[in-house]
Amino acid sequence: MTTVLTPASPLTAADRCDRCGAQAYLRVVLLSGGELLFCAHHGRKFEPELKKIAAEIQDETERLTATPASANDEEH
Repeated sequence: MTTVLTPASPLTAADRCDRCGAQAYLRVVLLSGGELLFCAHHGRKFEPELKKIAAEIQDETERLTATPASANDEEH
């Protein structure tokens, strides 16, 4: 997917997939105006069609595999 991150507007837990209602990790800004939000599953499923109609795709799916730093991993 073409990815453009927009740091000023990160997706939050309140942003929900327009298809299924799960937490959204992709924001698709449409060439025609407006935007669509998708969970990672539906973002992948509709990727070919989205690329054709998107002006911008904000992809935050890397947050699904990111592991938080453990307090035990920090050097003292």
